[in-house]
Amino acid sequence: MFRKFIDLTSYEHGFTIIDNGGRFFAMRHGKRVPKLNRPPDQRRALLRGLTTQLLKHGRIKTTRARASAMRKYVDKMITLAKDGTLHKRRQALGFIYEKQIVHALFAEVPERYGERNGGYTRIIRTLPRRGDNAPMAYIELV
Repeated sequence: MFRKFIDLTSYEHGFTIIDNGGRFFAMRHGKRVPKLNRPPDQRRALLRGLTTQLLKHGRIKTTRARASAMRKYVDKMITLAKDGTLHKRRQALGFIYEKQIVHALFAEVPERYGERNGGYTRIIRTLPRRGDNAPMAYIELV
């Protein structure tokens, strides 16, 4: 039989559908996600690694864009640890790379952040990076 070809990049539909490497996306109103110049799987791995290192060391130096993108995930992990149930612990184990960090996080967070409602991280701007002049920042746990 004969297949009808539909031009998905035309303006007939009232909005433009953008071909983005084999996937089709419409307009993304109110859905801002920091892309960090990476595909989604690499971006997720980067944010998981940065979150793990911040929870391990308490303070790391990274670019400002990465720090502000990572803040959301660190706050989510601390909120999971404040609840402390088995389900929340398994969710944290699925995100954080090191098991010992999750156990330490669930042990110390309730007394450290028990009365605080959000705002568990602080971003401190610092001098730009020497090689490419990228804006840098320290991100630390409050």
